[in-house]
Amino acid sequence: MSQRIYVAGHQGMVGSSVLRNLQFSKEVEIITRSRAELDLCEGSAVDQFFASEKPDVVIMAAARVGGIHANDTYSAEFIYENLAISMNVTHAAWRHGCSRLLNLGSSCIYPREATQPMSEKALLSGSLEPTNEAYAVAKIAALKLCSHYRKQYDVLFHSAMPTNLYGTGDNYHSENSHVLPALLRRMHEAKQQNDSEVVIWGTGNPMREFMHVDDLASACLHLLKLEDPPDWVNVGSGMEVSIRELAEKIKHTLGYEGELIFDSTKPDGSPRKLMDSSLLRSTGWEAQISLDEGLLATYADFQRELAKGTLRN
Repeated sequence: MSQRIYVAGHQGMVGSSVLRNLQFSKEVEIITRSRAELDLCEGSAVDQFFASEKPDVVIMAAARVGGIHANDTYSAEFIYENLAISMNVTHAAWRHGCSRLLNLGSSCIYPREATQPMSEKALLSGSLEPTNEAYAVAKIAALKLCSHYRKQYDVLFHSAMPTNLYGTGDNYHSENSHVLPALLRRMHEAKQQNDSEVVIWGTGNPMREFMHVDDLASACLHLLKLEDPPDWVNVGSGMEVSIRELAEKIKHTLGYEGELIFDSTKPDGSPRKLMDSSLLRSTGWEAQISLDEGLLATYADFQRELAKGTLRN
């Protein structure tokens, strides 16, 4: 008998990647709803959906997300929407007999000054990065919600905390996207317009770990097969570069010949964010896609989506 799996947020970058990986399995029946069909911030609508569909498994990839500018500018929306989504889905999943829920979070749950690389034990050990505190608090609450439902009700609700993601289906908004898609779009446009330079926020010194979204999808499917997974695990590639190095790699990938200008008057965010993913690796999973390989594939996807008019921006 096939499992009924609800992928929440299936139209986003993470959810669509999970969907692509799941659809090859004959052992699952996939359930999806667009935001227009089901607003996860509306508790009664979510409860009615679970009562009707009764999924066996939930993959929680739905979230309000964005880069430093979006997090800092729309902090109230970020904390409210992400808290509402996690509370409504988690509670409804429990109420209607869902046997398993995999909640997806973010590396920003860890303190700004956490010891690097950041292990799961770093959670709540210090102050958060101010520019994305609202989002981080919501994601910590979602993680703890799953943990306490698991403890009290003996349900297999657990979480995965991915590092910085990129890839097919990313959001390329000029101001509100994450650093990698923002840089890729900016340099693509500069190349098309023969601009002599591209201005980049910050000093370029912060270190970041990047992972292709298809690696996260494979990690999710791996975690769903574990009989007794930890309450939460880090999911990272182990590949760390500075923002300056990332910008140079994107410039090389696109063949852009202009100059990169770093605006040090703009915020850098956390100085370093490297995940310790040894706990997940100990269960037999490993990231497979290198940053160089991933950037080439991502730029090809960007160009295809731009040509078709389906680019998320």
